[in-house]
Amino acid sequence: MFLRPGSRLRFEFPVPCSIFSILLLIKRKFYCMPQKVLSYTRLHLTDRLPLTCAREGTCCHGKAVWINPWELAFLAKTKGMPVRYFRDRFCEFGGIRLLFDGPAGWKGLAACCMYQPGAGCTVHAGRPLVCRLYPLGRERHGESTAYLFRGEQFPCSEGCPGVVDLPDLTVAEYLDGQQVDRGEAAQDAYLDLVQELADGAFALLLDTGLAATGDRLTLRSWRRLGEMTPQELTGHIGPEWIDRLMLSGEDGVDDPVAYVKRHHDQLQEYAQEAFGSLPDAAALSGGSGLMMAMALHLGRSLGAEPSDLAATWIKTARKHGAKE
Repeated sequence: MFLRPGSRLRFEFPVPCSIFSILLLIKRKFYCMPQKVLSYTRLHLTDRLPLTCAREGTCCHGKAVWINPWELAFLAKTKGMPVRYFRDRFCEFGGIRLLFDGPAGWKGLAACCMYQPGAGCTVHAGRPLVCRLYPLGRERHGESTAYLFRGEQFPCSEGCPGVVDLPDLTVAEYLDGQQVDRGEAAQDAYLDLVQELADGAFALLLDTGLAATGDRLTLRSWRRLGEMTPQELTGHIGPEWIDRLMLSGEDGVDDPVAYVKRHHDQLQEYAQEAFGSLPDAAALSGGSGLMMAMALHLGRSLGAEPSDLAATWIKTARKHGAKE
């Protein structure tokens, strides 16, 4: 529990969207595609596909790579830099997305800031889960996990047509070769932390009696937060809490579960100190909004759509007596 403002209920809300470990398969707007329903091809671990990488580097151009705080720290370690310096130099939106400001390459698209023409990825050993999985996506519903790719045609066919001449791999073989275990463990642990942050927002609204006063401002603020751009949400959260949300230190990155647990405990301490005894309704509403903003921002880094998260959490809060 993040907050204990008196006797509070423990809400267990399912995250209301498919969490993909590869954001490029989640958000149509970052694919520069029209807003149409996308189809996905679901896979079995035994399916054989042309998954041997041709090392053309096309997938390192024109994409959006969103990262969680553990991945940020792991990338910084791989690069031999302090996490804050790496974040400020190579990321945007407080550290949740890598910059794509490198030289133009495939189709004239800008390269990832970690990509070096002629050499490839300069942080390959510490690459994020999205890069390890590409061109696959990872979908989590509760305790079940599935793998898939966008559309009906294999995504690498256009940019790397030579993959069809390379050895096929089963999905399981590909995942094993890409060493996805630690990245998936971190992703899942941060997904739980997203829920904990949202839980704190619920506690400040429902358990303090704020909702019982007829307050309507809080849920309206949640909805506005869900509609904010990444840049707007970063600004709303502010530098102090962005640092707390994204910078959890440089030690312990070799154990992602322990790293996220420590980060959880740090945020819990910060939240209890800041929001554990707020003086009035306005402060409670503001605190709830800040907790929700952090949940949405971290959720975006994991591939969730903030507007969907906000809409479902608002619906849940209304069922428990809150008004909008």
